[in-house]
Amino acid sequence: MRTIKDKISVVTGAGSGLGRAIALRLADEGAHLDLVDINEAAAEETAREVRKRGVKVAVNLCDLADPQAIDQLAASLIQRWGHIDILINNAGLAWYGPTVAMEQSEWERLLAVNLHAPIRLTTMLLPHLLSREEAHVVNMASICGWICGQRFAAYCVSKHALVGFSEALRCELLQHGLGVTAVCPGPVLTPLYKNAPCGYADHQTPDPPAWMCTTIDRVAAKTIRAIYRNQAVTFVGWVAHALYLAKRFAPGLLYTLHHLFRKKIVREKMEALARDPAFFFTKHERYKSHYPSNLDEAANESVYDGSDTVPDDRPAPKAMTS
Repeated sequence: MRTIKDKISVVTGAGSGLGRAIALRLADEGAHLDLVDINEAAAEETAREVRKRGVKVAVNLCDLADPQAIDQLAASLIQRWGHIDILINNAGLAWYGPTVAMEQSEWERLLAVNLHAPIRLTTMLLPHLLSREEAHVVNMASICGWICGQRFAAYCVSKHALVGFSEALRCELLQHGLGVTAVCPGPVLTPLYKNAPCGYADHQTPDPPAWMCTTIDRVAAKTIRAIYRNQAVTFVGWVAHALYLAKRFAPGLLYTLHHLFRKKIVREKMEALARDPAFFFTKHERYKSHYPSNLDEAANESVYDGSDTVPDDRPAPKAMTS
């Protein structure tokens, strides 16, 4: 994109974290902003900062897990601005813990926000984006869209798919003037971790170590540069670059790491199952550790009824900014 000045730009998840940082960077470049978030107060706070840059700004409250809300959002955007030049699909959420502990409703909400919402909003706005001489879509993916880590299965699935969606759009529409970028940062200290539900009882989703993390400002700066340079993919942070190179040139090494401690863990699993045959079908101590050494009390309290669906009183994850 030759210039961002006076471009109409939409940023989802703009209330905090990466969304806010990207919105402020776009405002610094002279873009007019439409800020989308589920938290109206947070979005208004971002809007106040944007107005100080002397550009136009509007706020839209939207739960991106709701398809009808996305349709209404798209209609509202066109009604207000008439066209869209830049779309930043940034909003997302995570879930941390053993995949076997994750409820179907949690899978559905995470995929709705992280994957289905970007696809739906982009395709709803696609005719308007294509009507411009040049336009750009940024999908905030992750290095988890290239390589998977433990206990973030649903998040990794959504980001792999988002990278694929970005490449498919770019392949088809780049010749028509629509640039598409998948931004793939390594760990970043944002509200994503703090707000992510944890599958282990009495625990919170841990933040990544600070020494592994890149900064919000660096991700925002690289995002703006990717728009100007029309980059297909941009990695941010040394961890993201290192993992990408390892996956590309030494995938066997990464797959070997999956086998570490396999015999020990399988042994512990079988010991746990000997104590409680219903271990994987009930929700008790498995939220505290992989295979607890003392399941006697839990086994006495649990009764397996043959169903793999057990009521759960954990709160549903909230849509949030990544």
